[in-house]
Amino acid sequence: MSWSDHAIWWHVYPLGFLGAERAALPADEPPRHRLPALADWLDHLIGLGCNGLALGPVFASETHGYDTVDHFRIDPRLGTEDDLTELVERAAARGVRVLLDGVFHHVGRSFGPFADVARRGADSPYADWFISEGDDFRTFEGHHRLVALNHACPAVADHVTAVLGHWLDRGVAGWRLDAAYAVPRPFWRTVTDRVRARFPEAWFSGEVIHGDYAAHVTEGGLDSVTQYELWKAIWSSLNDTNPHELAWALKRHNALLGTFAPQTFVGNHDVTRIASRLREPRHLAHALTVLFTVGGTPSVYAGDERAWRGVKEEREGGDDAVRPAFPATPSGLGAEGLPVQRLHQSLIGVRRRNAWLVRAQTDLHTVGQAVLSYTLTDPDTGSAVAVALNYGAEPATAALPKAPWTHAAGDAVVPSGAGSVSLPPLGWSVATAARTP
Repeated sequence: MSWSDHAIWWHVYPLGFLGAERAALPADEPPRHRLPALADWLDHLIGLGCNGLALGPVFASETHGYDTVDHFRIDPRLGTEDDLTELVERAAARGVRVLLDGVFHHVGRSFGPFADVARRGADSPYADWFISEGDDFRTFEGHHRLVALNHACPAVADHVTAVLGHWLDRGVAGWRLDAAYAVPRPFWRTVTDRVRARFPEAWFSGEVIHGDYAAHVTEGGLDSVTQYELWKAIWSSLNDTNPHELAWALKRHNALLGTFAPQTFVGNHDVTRIASRLREPRHLAHALTVLFTVGGTPSVYAGDERAWRGVKEEREGGDDAVRPAFPATPSGLGAEGLPVQRLHQSLIGVRRRNAWLVRAQTDLHTVGQAVLSYTLTDPDTGSAVAVALNYGAEPATAALPKAPWTHAAGDAVVPSGAGSVSLPPLGWSVATAARTP
């Protein structure tokens, strides 16, 4: 197993988390040294059972971080390169790896090379970095402020390769590649092959919302992609009391696991928080159970472990509710949401004790009107994890293979050696067996 097979990420959007200004600081203002404050959250991250800190954008940008203007400079609203280096070193001292978020499909209009092209046109040495379309340049999904890079230009590949290596040299463990689905896969292969020649243990996860997930790994050279199909199936199947939807998604998830371990999640900085998405609050336990038992590399979006709420809206500023400022230290969280935090700790504990789950296939047993049960088995040792979920408001029974089950989590206990479990209304159960017959 590589280190990434043991990774469980705590995902932070720094500009929001640290209460940064909404827009770039004036050039004559000193940096705000906010990044080191994240080190005060390492105990919280570790206490959850996570061992990775996945950072949202930290590079100089115009506003929200995804309109980068300098990939080699930390956003002054967050601090300096020394501040990031200090955070990475303090995290490493606690056994925590740091993941950076790189935006390489597009840039902000203040990005130096684009500003030069806008000023000098074809006379700019960066003219080939961008693609003209009519009176303007190609953009990201029609957003005027986000100018798309020309990924057929070798100099762009050189630039991205240099950026990735620069920060890997400073101790980060890998990269989330924003909008990876919109970048040609051969471009990623060129860049990742070159970077891996220097940093063979670096981990690359691409943001892929739709399309051929596996091809971004096999053709693009990525290690993982975001599993949006499973994310949608988890909350949608619970809201519709339709376990068949999740069962279908789990079968497709199995197919991916034959190639790679997808990055799994029930929340991130781009979507409505899971506590707001679910119509039935008690379904939160079901969603988390799926996240931490099925194959993949799980991540927890900061605040979800306390059942924070927030709805993403399709408008300017529509992400604000899911990207709020946090208190200065974990003590500022108070007691609200502590039961959900303990639930995370319990389920992550199951995951930690069964690290083989990262690539485990899901075997379905009961897929009923409001019931889903499945098991995962380690092919090397025969150890197994059994999950049973009652979506509905009536008691239910779920079938499971007979095994020497031991209760691990949930409000229902699978009798050792039994072939089923009785679930209370909206009940759930996780059981483990050291070896199945």
